[in-house]
Amino acid sequence: MIHKEIKSYFTENYNSQPILIKAPGRINLIGEHTDYNEGLVLPASIEKGIYFAVSGNDNDTIQIETFLTQPEKIVFQLSGEHEKFTSFWGNYFKAILEILIAKKYPLKGMDCVFGGDIPIGSGLSSSAALCCGFIYAITKVSDKEISREDIALIAQEAEHKIGLNCGLMDQYAVLFGKKGNAFFLDCKDLSHSYIPINLDGYSWVLVNSNIKHNLAVDSEYNKRRVSCENIVKEVQKNRPEITSLRDVTLEDLVTVKNDVSSIDAQRAKYVIEENNRVLKMMHVLTEGNAYAVGDVLKEGHWAMSKQYEITTAELDALVKIGENLEGVVGSRMMGGGFGGCTINLMKTENLDFNIKSMLEQYKDQTDIDAEYYHLAIDDGVKVFE
Repeated sequence: MIHKEIKSYFTENYNSQPILIKAPGRINLIGEHTDYNEGLVLPASIEKGIYFAVSGNDNDTIQIETFLTQPEKIVFQLSGEHEKFTSFWGNYFKAILEILIAKKYPLKGMDCVFGGDIPIGSGLSSSAALCCGFIYAITKVSDKEISREDIALIAQEAEHKIGLNCGLMDQYAVLFGKKGNAFFLDCKDLSHSYIPINLDGYSWVLVNSNIKHNLAVDSEYNKRRVSCENIVKEVQKNRPEITSLRDVTLEDLVTVKNDVSSIDAQRAKYVIEENNRVLKMMHVLTEGNAYAVGDVLKEGHWAMSKQYEITTAELDALVKIGENLEGVVGSRMMGGGFGGCTINLMKTENLDFNIKSMLEQYKDQTDIDAEYYHLAIDDGVKVFE
């Protein structure tokens, strides 16, 4: 167990008993590309996560070490100075410490060893887990609470500082997740609630297509944001109170269709319908209707493929393979697009057979080896006993 390795490494090397903190990764059941349109999302925090073993020290330094991904140790002075480092994760911690120093947060000396079992780059929000878990760890050592809402904002600011212009969905899912529940978040006012996942006899499985996001992703992502903004500007001419696609209706789209490009209208229609899919998913999850949940997943995938055009041939192939396997109730690509994972709802009774069939058929069709992960829904950031 990874958390035991981290704790024993800390005890051996720092001669004290640490506090152990777990920050989970997250999935998103439905609601892609809705967050930057002030829309609705339905993520959940998962069992896989990043663990931080931490303890206070008396030497006015924050020492951070990992022995898993790239073994490296970084020492930050409480004044904010540090030696040069090469690890990607150091940039996140540097940004967080700079923000806390600017906010005059009373930092104390701390030793920290971290590691985890979230696959990096697979769309499970390892960076949000890293940032939120580290900030929470600092509060445990410094004895000054920061609200979870404020931890989310600091973590988001740290990501922005290093060039990732993210919304707040990932941070909120990592901080506020609840075991056995999906987490409904309204990105307009940040109100949230919990939806129990009542699907006895069914399992959630993630299949990693092993198609890595390519450099085109950022420009394609920006093009879609611009499409959404174009529609909002046009609708505002008749309805000046509109501030985002969240409040644009399908009727509004019909009204402006002759004044906008067809591609912009197509993309806006996707976002409006995706918000409705989030509401529909909440309803069918509450009913415990697994087949209806599967239908929403499939509908969401093909809308991303045909309307928003953010999937790949390989991800489409994975979903099609699932559609032809009895016991795979529904699948869809998860995340920003152009690579990554599919999330799949499968009957538990023939789970192993279906996973094996899916991976074999995918290999035959694409010559790529996919990987799979069983998903369990767990709590948000917490002290891990």
